[in-house]
Amino acid sequence: MVKMFAILRRKPGLTHEEFVDHWRDHHGPLIRDTPALARHIVRYEQHARHRPDGLSGNEDIDGVAVQWFESIDEFAGFIAEPAYPELVAPDEQRFIDMSRIEFLITEEPNVVIDGPRTPAEGGPAGVDSTGGSGDRGGAGGGA
Repeated sequence: MVKMFAILRRKPGLTHEEFVDHWRDHHGPLIRDTPALARHIVRYEQHARHRPDGLSGNEDIDGVAVQWFESIDEFAGFIAEPAYPELVAPDEQRFIDMSRIEFLITEEPNVVIDGPRTPAEGGPAGVDSTGGSGDRGGAGGGA
């Protein structure tokens, strides 16, 4: 499984609310409802900025998209689909500042803390007393 994380900033002239509305109500459904594109994606998450102040990170970031693919070949297949330049790329131009988009593709994570731990599991909450990564085989979908 690979995941693509894209840090998104809105196009100049749009409010954060306009950005989120378009992303949620048009862009996401555009990908979901286009079978040639959706068939490549295992999961597509949209994480809009939580609040307007510094507690939500850098103030010029509007959201993070996370797309899960079975392999890097599926990601390559997604962007190679004719529907991508015909539908997705033009729509991205409508609401994303494409000159400032950043993305990263990763493989399975190194899980350091994997949810609450009880004393019966070997220690206080969040502590892996085995010295391992804390991954108890639970990496992957269902978030």
